[in-house]
Amino acid sequence: MSTSKPTNAFSPAPFKPPFWLKNAHLQTILPRFIAAKAPEYRRELLKDSLDESEIAYDFYDTNEKLADQGKYQKPLVVLFHGMEGSSDSHYARTLAHAVQRNDWHFVVVHFRSCGGVPVKGQVFYQAGDTSELEHALQYLNQQYQTVYSIGVSLGGNALAKYMSEYGEGALCQAAVVASAPVDLISSSQAMERFLGRRIYTPYLLNPIVSKAIKNNLTEDEIKAIKATNRISEFDDIFTAPRHGFRSKNDYYYQASALPHLIHIAKPTLIISAKDDPFLGATATRGDVSDNVTLIDTDHGGHIGFINYRNRKFDLGWLPSTAMRFFVEATKTDDDSAASA
Repeated sequence: MSTSKPTNAFSPAPFKPPFWLKNAHLQTILPRFIAAKAPEYRRELLKDSLDESEIAYDFYDTNEKLADQGKYQKPLVVLFHGMEGSSDSHYARTLAHAVQRNDWHFVVVHFRSCGGVPVKGQVFYQAGDTSELEHALQYLNQQYQTVYSIGVSLGGNALAKYMSEYGEGALCQAAVVASAPVDLISSSQAMERFLGRRIYTPYLLNPIVSKAIKNNLTEDEIKAIKATNRISEFDDIFTAPRHGFRSKNDYYYQASALPHLIHIAKPTLIISAKDDPFLGATATRGDVSDNVTLIDTDHGGHIGFINYRNRKFDLGWLPSTAMRFFVEATKTDDDSAASA
């Protein structure tokens, strides 16, 4: 595992699974079967940034009463999920329980059409929709004194791009980006390798195709979408034109976070596994600002990072690394002096 970081930055615990857990596809697939059950979320349905569709906010609250100033004082961790993910995704369940053990608040902010809430407008979701993240974070900052964000996979690219575009104005004190396709063109090519096409593409593509064909399409559009068998084809036929892009290549170019990471102004941790079957090009030290720490693990697959301890599977490395980063990255000078 390699860590690229600015001076006096975060030093993570290494991720070193046993040899029999180093297979990238095992790391990618196994977590969905071993993650803890989802907690009992508290759901709020709120309008999106366009005031068209409802968005599901699934909260897992810790035990805290509102302070006199009307904001919760314990931190909130906001999760932006991956493509066709939800609060029931294995990483969401794992993070929810980890945040709760730390006595913090947690919420999954769903993208349009996800979490079982159908789209009511013409716009679905796309990997570079930073205005939607800003809209959600504005709402959450009205209720919580401290807000941290985690983005995984597609949601990770959106969060990284958000932190880049909004700079000092980003409405979370720190961010963690995990397994994110920050270069969408090369990531789409990675997904078209044999195993990507055969194993992962149907799992991701089938549900979003089902949603799309219910969204007031013409017969020709429905026929074309049903014939797609690659995510890049779907993006060319549906995602790009529906969201104002000229083509899939225009969409991938404009939505990718990688060219913008040099502008990040708040503490951000970007975690990528070198064996991630979903990723193409990833960020290097020269691509990012001094406020970004990069962790490149040798293993971990796509949002996997499974270890084995005390005869049990352990998904704790990613949430524990994220939580430590939030605490250490946002220490004040007084905190640092007190701990010295």
